[in-house]
Amino acid sequence: MSDDTKNNNSYDIMGAEDAPVSKAKDPKATIKKLMHYLVPHKMSLVFALLLAVLSTIFAIFGPRIMGRVTTALVDGVVAHVFGTGLLTDFRYMGTLTAWLIAFYIISALADSAQGIIMARLSVKVTYKLRTQISDKMHRLPINYYDTRSHGEILSRVTNDVDTLAQTLNQNLSQLVSSSITIVGTFLMMLWISPLMTAAAVVIIPAFMGLMVLVMQKSHSYFTAQQEALGEVSGIVEETYSAHNIVCAYNGEVDAQAKFDRANLKLKTAAWKAQFMTSVIEPIFSFVDSLGYVLVCVLGGYLALQRVITIGDVQAFIQYVQNFTFPLGQLGASSNMMQSMVAAAERVFEFLDEEEEILDMARSRDKNDLANASGEVIFQNVKFGYSSDKIVIHDFSAKIKPGQTVAIVGPTGAGKTTMVKLLMRFYELNGGEIIIDGVSATDYTREDLREMFGMVLQDTWLYNATIMENIRYGSPDATDEEVIAAAKVAQCHSFIQTLPGGYNMTLNEEASNISHGQKQLFTIARVVLKNPSILILDEATSSIDTRTEILIQKAMKNIMRGRTSFVIAHRLSTIKDADLILVMKDGNIIEQGNHSQLLEAKGFYAELYNSQFDDTE
Repeated sequence: MSDDTKNNNSYDIMGAEDAPVSKAKDPKATIKKLMHYLVPHKMSLVFALLLAVLSTIFAIFGPRIMGRVTTALVDGVVAHVFGTGLLTDFRYMGTLTAWLIAFYIISALADSAQGIIMARLSVKVTYKLRTQISDKMHRLPINYYDTRSHGEILSRVTNDVDTLAQTLNQNLSQLVSSSITIVGTFLMMLWISPLMTAAAVVIIPAFMGLMVLVMQKSHSYFTAQQEALGEVSGIVEETYSAHNIVCAYNGEVDAQAKFDRANLKLKTAAWKAQFMTSVIEPIFSFVDSLGYVLVCVLGGYLALQRVITIGDVQAFIQYVQNFTFPLGQLGASSNMMQSMVAAAERVFEFLDEEEEILDMARSRDKNDLANASGEVIFQNVKFGYSSDKIVIHDFSAKIKPGQTVAIVGPTGAGKTTMVKLLMRFYELNGGEIIIDGVSATDYTREDLREMFGMVLQDTWLYNATIMENIRYGSPDATDEEVIAAAKVAQCHSFIQTLPGGYNMTLNEEASNISHGQKQLFTIARVVLKNPSILILDEATSSIDTRTEILIQKAMKNIMRGRTSFVIAHRLSTIKDADLILVMKDGNIIEQGNHSQLLEAKGFYAELYNSQFDDTE
């Protein structure tokens, strides 16, 4: 066997092991769904598979023609040596060579054409899947993202779709061509010599048995290697992303020890995996070489007996090589097909997830939404993230237009949950929320959220300029309007000191500005939107005292005439609120203004006095 072929066989085995195969739970149902995506391209798929078959068939005839050229050459040389004829029949050899070149050209063109068709088909299918996934992401309820890790969702959107695309592009046609090559080569071998074919096939059970044994043994080693590699990567990311915390707590020694343990585990697993691979390749080569020795000896004997020609022996040796190589390809392709079905299943599971309840309401005029008065009524609101875990039991309150409402209470009381319900991030288990005399469910979600502006404790900025980040949510705003909003949010001055000013690009995590500056930008974003109802969830939690005072003054101007919901843990920031709702365990236990609640000497007074002296 040639070195190239040995390398290819080794590569296929390694490729199958390096990526442990995931298995689908219901492969039949998944394949059926996948076929729906292929049906619109069935003619392209059939044509590509036919081209793969055509390419393989023309390639199969190559060694047979080459064998006849070799036989003609040898016969000519022998005839010349014995003086019984010309050196050789060049016209016959030229004709055969021309046919050989034509066959290989046709095979190459057919293979290239099917590769282009399959690449185009896979791109179209994955484009459609990614489009559907993107659309699906916007139709899923918030609860879906709350109950799953971002990494899991991203894996389905990227890795699983990529696996599907790669397999459709490469392995589907390879699976067909490998199968045709095995069958066609076996028939050509029988055509040349049934006896030599029987001798060659003797090595196949040993070859296949050894391959199965290796894959079973080494699978666990490679799986352990991948798991250990993931553990090491996780430790590195965890340690170095929070390197300042590690240093602050003198945790370098413990971090290094943790990494060393994981690294040693990876070393052990990798050694076992690589040892198995390095040992098995010579064994494969030995088994394969035994087959070649057997074929060559038997072929030479049959040639001397004039049962077959020298060219047939040469062609047979090539066919043996072409017979064993696709076996490895077939195993690798089968593994990849299993991975593809598993990946497709995960993608379809995502696409089949239950979506948000469809909006049945009619869209409203934008001017009406902009001029909303802001009256909000919570009427016996009941909510739980799951039906058996209710966190808001019986929430009722009436907020007049233009009032500033503070929601306070201990951690886990349901404060943030209430404002999420207000914007229909979740559907109620019971009760009703009424805005301007209209039930929240009678607005479309888009119209409902158009009335709100929200500043959260956890800021969100994206990879774009400061100007674009502030303009997010108000795409039609002019540069002058953005700058005016930034001035109100007290961030215009420091933006001018940044390189590029408003055109400075924030990186993916906006880590090139401080957390306080991020919050100022999100406040400017709300100012620019000019909503009817404001929601401020610890909006100044990461801003220094001096800036906080400026922000509070600015926010008072913004909040004037608008209904505002303020969630705050620092009770000093909400003393001037028109209404304070005190929550505990999902219920309103007290409500009133600051003075009234202090006089009542209830739960609010306890919270307040735990933060401030009685004299305040």
